[in-house]
Amino acid sequence: MGFPANGASATDKPLKFLIYGRTGWIGGVLGRLCQAQSIDFTYGSGRLENRASLVADLTAVKPTHVFNAAGVTGRPNVDWCESHKVETIRTNVVGTLTLADVCREKGLVLINYATGCIFEYDSGHPLGSGIGFKEEDTPNFIGSFYSKTKAMVEDLLKNYENVCTLRVRMPISADLSNPRNFITKITRYEKVVDIPNSMTILDELLPISIEMAKRNLTGIWNFTNPGVVSHNEILEMYREYIDPNFTWKNFTLEEQAKVIIAPRSNNELDANKLKQEFPELLPIKESLIKYVFKPNQKTAGA
Repeated sequence: MGFPANGASATDKPLKFLIYGRTGWIGGVLGRLCQAQSIDFTYGSGRLENRASLVADLTAVKPTHVFNAAGVTGRPNVDWCESHKVETIRTNVVGTLTLADVCREKGLVLINYATGCIFEYDSGHPLGSGIGFKEEDTPNFIGSFYSKTKAMVEDLLKNYENVCTLRVRMPISADLSNPRNFITKITRYEKVVDIPNSMTILDELLPISIEMAKRNLTGIWNFTNPGVVSHNEILEMYREYIDPNFTWKNFTLEEQAKVIIAPRSNNELDANKLKQEFPELLPIKESLIKYVFKPNQKTAGA
């Protein structure tokens, strides 16, 4: 195969990235990061579930690495997937596996932005214990059809030695106008639950994913900042840095269950593997302040 052993750095051949997910949030940011780093990149035009179109892309572009930031998360949220199961399977399962398979045939590393919303707190990983789920742990949350498809595909992708699976959770960025941003979502909700969770600060972690491609890292990675942060802690920071008059109301998981179709995942992921590879990785609360709240600060006192 053309891809080096896990962790071997790329050759002197100039980088050329092929990115799927041009219209998505992560795909858009990836393109801007490549521009900033003067990395040659092209957005894929093929449909993930159409093998011939992917082969055509790879033949035309001749990339050194492929990034998959395409997928169905549902609009306005994952409840959409409960009533659009075939469409969800087509992209999240058939499409992702097809892309991984085509990349393997061509000897290419695939950086696949996946999800960590395939776990929930349990007796071995209790809420507040600091014991996070590790990369090798078996997913225990299939409460939503979205998470169910993601857990299935992660398990199958373990067999593809060319795939780097990044478990993203509750992504956050400094772009507080983006409706996909977890902070933007919870500031607009009528009521929020208050549960500590692992989360992904894209401004810090997406550049790391580019570096992972350069190092040809593969396998599963918990792609979150170390530690957890709760909804209320984030909204308290929002009040401190952005809007001192901001108020919110909490409700319980039981109350939340009445207004959503599919249950939501709450968990802590163990980020030690990523931290060992990238020692500069900040804990979640420090990263939130540095990358999100300080750049957006509107208050004087924070």
